[in-house]
Amino acid sequence: MRREVPPGDNRPRAVCPACSVVHYENPRIVVGAVCHDGPRLVLCRRAIPPRIGFWTFPAGFMELGETAEEGAAREAFEEAGVHVDIDRLLGVYSVPQRGQVHLLYEARMRDARHAAGEESLEVVMRDWEDIPWEDLAFPSIRWGLELAFEARQQSLWVPRMTSSSAPAGTDAN
Repeated sequence: MRREVPPGDNRPRAVCPACSVVHYENPRIVVGAVCHDGPRLVLCRRAIPPRIGFWTFPAGFMELGETAEEGAAREAFEEAGVHVDIDRLLGVYSVPQRGQVHLLYEARMRDARHAAGEESLEVVMRDWEDIPWEDLAFPSIRWGLELAFEARQQSLWVPRMTSSSAPAGTDAN
């Protein structure tokens, strides 16, 4: 590979000298979910590098062939054994020094069941006031929790309405 500016481009890329194919290097997408069952949140203690033993909410790299929401729900199940409904996007963060873009969601647990997956040493349910802020694995975990906390304080942390649970006189669709 050679680093050169391909015709019609404006920056150096990895180009094969034999066939001139350009090998683009693009950011990886990280998807995560602040999963909750009412006022309590799911936290996972990491079992894999980096930051083994530190706390996170379920998050990881998005896979080809899935939506960002599907990826966040998959990570919630893989890391914490929880089945969730993704309620809304909390925030998008660019992390250029790591070559990543983070999409962080709020997710409502379908039930209170949870269990450690292969990437977690343990999974716990915590109240907001019991979050181990000093032991969070990454800045993006703090960002997501802070966004979720703000949404909760602004009464944006609301249950999804369905036809069976909608108050009389409301449109559940």
